[in-house]
Amino acid sequence: MVDLDIGLRNLDAVMGLTNRIVYDIVDVAQHRVVVSQALVRDPRFEDNLYLLAASQFADKYVLDKDSVGNIINELKQRFDFVMIDCPAGIEYGFQNAVSIADGALVVTNPEVASVSDADRVVGILESMNMPVTPHLIINRIRKNMINDGTSMKIDDIVNHLGIPLLGIVIDEDKVISASNAGRTVVFDNDSDAGHSYQNIARRMLGENIPLNLSDHTKKIGFWGKVFGRK
Repeated sequence: MVDLDIGLRNLDAVMGLTNRIVYDIVDVAQHRVVVSQALVRDPRFEDNLYLLAASQFADKYVLDKDSVGNIINELKQRFDFVMIDCPAGIEYGFQNAVSIADGALVVTNPEVASVSDADRVVGILESMNMPVTPHLIINRIRKNMINDGTSMKIDDIVNHLGIPLLGIVIDEDKVISASNAGRTVVFDNDSDAGHSYQNIARRMLGENIPLNLSDHTKKIGFWGKVFGRK
């Protein structure tokens, strides 16, 4: 995981790794340390998950596309997946993040304003002709609001944005409590959101995991279908 939200670092807090951070991506970009020195291993996942933290105090303009690209390319040589936590908005930090990315996961909520913002992002991503088609994750789904018609429907969101749906995440209080405690909800076997995250990861790995939400059921294909190359 690479946090590119310079000045607003928080991925380390969500992952419960704040006390382990010594160096950050700006230290690497300015050659004070090498990448391996700045990586923080998450002990809960053995040797499978590392974080390269953003700087909490640096200016967002301290990084440019070349420096970000060099770091990401080095990480690609070591890891199967390099996930970039992109800053909000579509300005400088966003441009740095997507310039080196092979694909993108667009996360939106089932709200008109959020979907409108996502539509703008999708347009920018599609104009970049990424090697891997951008895919959609719909976050904070409330089943009762879907059922009583007070929330945007999943099919309507997918049709409006025009990119393949990778997964949905059920909204529940456990996500907030786990985040505040620096835990990951994926370890909670009784959490709907935890199962949602697990299923998204399994689809990314190529498994054929159905997407179920009450009366909304849709089959998701293998990697070649879910993350089909253009």
